[in-house]
Amino acid sequence: MRRHVFTLMLIILVVPLCALAATPDHFRVRSTADLVEICSTPASDSMYAAAMGFCHGFGVGAYQYYWASMAGPDGKPFVCLSDPPPSRTEGLQMFVTWPRENPQYLGEPAAETLFRWLVAKWPCPK
Repeated sequence: MRRHVFTLMLIILVVPLCALAATPDHFRVRSTADLVEICSTPASDSMYAAAMGFCHGFGVGAYQYYWASMAGPDGKPFVCLSDPPPSRTEGLQMFVTWPRENPQYLGEPAAETLFRWLVAKWPCPK
């Protein structure tokens, strides 16, 4: 009986950790869920460095594109970060939490959810 309890406890503890590991398939970023998995990769994972580089690159690329699109005379920003803004790492950690609290967006495109979160967190004054 103890053996079964031990096995059950081991499964309960290990299965959630497996769900956090990034797989090469997640790097296709077909949804917000894929990006959340990549950005949640634990430091002990062999893909950690690649996952963090990808996560930061995705976020920075999306944000830089947003600012480039707002640069023209008709550009009206809709995201106004705090002053001082959070660090990139802090911001991405906050982002990862948001879709988990709003799971209806996990199936949506990752860039769309990223900007939903940015607008919810830092909307520009009207």
